[in-house]
Amino acid sequence: MPQISRRCCSCCRLYVMPALQSIWNQTFLRALLAEFLGTALLVIIGVGSATGSQSHSDLHIALAFGLAIVMVVQAVGHVSGAHVNPAVTISMLCAHRISLFKAIGYVAAQCLGAMLGGGLLRAVSPFTTSFGVTKLHTDLGAGRGVLVEAIITFALVLTVFASTDEKRTDLLCSPALPIGLTVAVGHLFAIPYTGSSMNPARSLGSAVVSREWPAHWVYWVGPILGGLLACGIYEYLLYPNPQLKHRIREACRRSNDVQQVSPGSSEKVQSEEIKMQHTGENPKGDNP
Repeated sequence: MPQISRRCCSCCRLYVMPALQSIWNQTFLRALLAEFLGTALLVIIGVGSATGSQSHSDLHIALAFGLAIVMVVQAVGHVSGAHVNPAVTISMLCAHRISLFKAIGYVAAQCLGAMLGGGLLRAVSPFTTSFGVTKLHTDLGAGRGVLVEAIITFALVLTVFASTDEKRTDLLCSPALPIGLTVAVGHLFAIPYTGSSMNPARSLGSAVVSREWPAHWVYWVGPILGGLLACGIYEYLLYPNPQLKHRIREACRRSNDVQQVSPGSSEKVQSEEIKMQHTGENPKGDNP
C-alpha cells in the first residue's frame, strides 16, 4: 500500500499537476463560464417552449431549440466553442480537439448549467408539471430509443465537425446556422419517439427539476454513442485528419514491435549473453 500511494503521488506530480496548471487559467475559466451560461440559456428557452401546455406543436418546439442553439453558438462560440452538450464534448475529446481535463470541466459546467436553467424555468413558470422531461413513446422500447437518440445525435455531431473544420475553405456561413437547423430537424423527427434529447445535459436539467427519471440512461447512452460514431466516420473516413492518421500508424507500429519481442526470444538472448560472458567473449563486440 505505501508503494502504491507513493506511485500515485509521483504520477500526480509528473502528469496531473502540470496538465492542470497548463489549462487552469483565465481563458479556461471563461470557457467554463460560457458553457455553463450557454447550456442554461438553451434549457430555459428550449425546454420552456415545451413546458406546461400540451398544445405546443412539434414545429414550435423544434424551432425554439434550433434557434436557441443558433443564439448560443453566436454568443459564446468564440469563447468556448459552444459545445453546450456532453455528447459533443466527448466526441471532440475522442478527436483530440480538446484535452481530457478540459472535457471533464466542460461536461461538469454543462450539467450544472442545465440544472440551473431548469431551476430558473421552474421558478418563473406558472405551470407545476411537465418541465420538458424526455420520455419514450409507450410502444417504443429502450433499445430503439437508444437507436433514435444515436441517429439524431450522429447527424448533429457530424454537422458540428463539418461546419467547424479549419481545413475547409468552402464554408459560406457561420457554423451556428447549420448546427441550429440540424437540431431543429432532429427534433421534428424524434419528438414523437423519444421527446428528442440529442443532449444528455438537457435531459438531466428537466429530470432534476421535475424529479422524473423515465429511462434516463437512454438519453446518455444514445447521444454519446451517436456522437462517437460520427466522430470516427468524419475524422477517419470522410475527411481524415493527417495528424490523427499519423498517431494511429505510430500506435500500430509500437504495438507490433512489442508483440515481436516475445518472452521466449528475450530469455534466449539473455542466456546467450551469459554464456559468452563465461567464455570471456564480449557480447557487444566492444573493445575492453
